[in-house]
Amino acid sequence: MAQRVRVQNFGVSRDGIGAGAEQTLERPFGHVDPMQLMAWAFTTASFPGMENPEGSRGIEDYLTRDFAHGIGAEIMGRHKFGPQRGAWTDDGWRGWWGEEPPFHTPVVVLTHHEREPLQVGETTFHFVSGTPEEALALARELAGGLDVRIGGGVSTVRQFLDADLIDDMHVAIAPLEYGEGLKLWDSPEDLAGRFTIEKVTAPSGVEHCFLWR
Repeated sequence: MAQRVRVQNFGVSRDGIGAGAEQTLERPFGHVDPMQLMAWAFTTASFPGMENPEGSRGIEDYLTRDFAHGIGAEIMGRHKFGPQRGAWTDDGWRGWWGEEPPFHTPVVVLTHHEREPLQVGETTFHFVSGTPEEALALARELAGGLDVRIGGGVSTVRQFLDADLIDDMHVAIAPLEYGEGLKLWDSPEDLAGRFTIEKVTAPSGVEHCFLWR
């Protein structure tokens, strides 16, 4: 089976906002609270690292359990890796995730300032500049035949959408509105000419939107 390029469990509000513009070390998502935006995932029975036998089951639990299945590499923007801007400094930063990041695959980090790869636990981060097409070519090579996930943030997903490089998307639309911030879309129907779209509303009130070519 051919490698697919996927977006998974990507959270936005009803008005399409996935993050705030003013990221800081204390607030990685700006004014958007990820614990609120992604509450549906954190309260499932199987969310990695937060397994809870009393948590929710059904489709949302399946989506958290399936997150790593078939993924061989991830692509993320520099802002998802950390809050630094400009040239890298030797400040010891190794990502938001501690000594065992949740990826367990190679990760390609998009940046205007390339640097040597960084290994943290089972995850190796590759810092590259270039076009989305060039980053995807590297990620496909690193993925060893498995799929590539576009992990975010919002601007990175938009880049790959604009370059028409995404095959499958799952976006979780929370029953919230922020009014301002980094917007993935005005509505899923913006992409109706390029993807088949189906929506499922879970008991949590989150509308899970599935898009595929």
